[in-house]
Amino acid sequence: MKQYSSLVVVAVVALLLVVLLSSSIFVTIQPGEKGVIFRKFTSGLDKDNIYGEGFHVIAPWNGMNIYEVKEQKQEESMDVLDKSGLSIQVDVTVRFNPEHGNIGHLHENFGVDYVQRLVIPEVRSSVRKVMGRYTAEEIYSTKRNQVETEIIDETKAALSANYIDMRAMLIRSINLPEQIRAAIENKLEQEQEALAYQFRLDKEKSEAERKRIAAEGEARANEIINESLTPGLLRMRGIEATIKLSESENAKVVIIGSGADGMPLILGGQ
Repeated sequence: MKQYSSLVVVAVVALLLVVLLSSSIFVTIQPGEKGVIFRKFTSGLDKDNIYGEGFHVIAPWNGMNIYEVKEQKQEESMDVLDKSGLSIQVDVTVRFNPEHGNIGHLHENFGVDYVQRLVIPEVRSSVRKVMGRYTAEEIYSTKRNQVETEIIDETKAALSANYIDMRAMLIRSINLPEQIRAAIENKLEQEQEALAYQFRLDKEKSEAERKRIAAEGEARANEIINESLTPGLLRMRGIEATIKLSESENAKVVIIGSGADGMPLILGGQ
């Protein structure tokens, strides 16, 4: 009986220990999460074995670090300087997630607070570096697409080197001081008007050139015709016309002879 009581006591103590340590022993990883284990008394951080979703049992002295690996979004607003030192306000959005198989390396280098330690600083750094190469006018209008592409490429490369998969990056807005913005827009408007005026001039020049070429062609054709109209040819054409006229059913009188130009004289008719 005494031995039975001892077993009961041991079982109760063991059960209490399990209850007390259950949060350290039983780990549930939710969908969209990955876990990396830290073995305090043996191998340390296990960077090669990543735990997937589900129920896991670990030693109470080990620690499981859980990372959300679903796509995340971070919005940032910042002030940057252009090539000339002009202050520009920029709003950007970046979408990203940790590389699933490299959670251990990410944890070793940056920890669970990697968004604040890695993602945000790299985004800000890339935006500032790229925009510092261009003027406000280029950033705002003439080279905006090029600026966006460079920011995306540089940010993606920096994050990828640190186990972050950047899915997308969007520059939501670029805000300049009102006077600078108005000056740029006025300049662009004037450039568009100048282009439109030049287009009209080019069109009118093209039309004038077309008319000149057509006139030259017509004049040359007339010269060729005039050169070919010899007296003999004209008489021959006149005779042919007279013959056709004489064959007409209309009543007429044909007088054989010639006028001042040597052509037959035709009189009468209805």
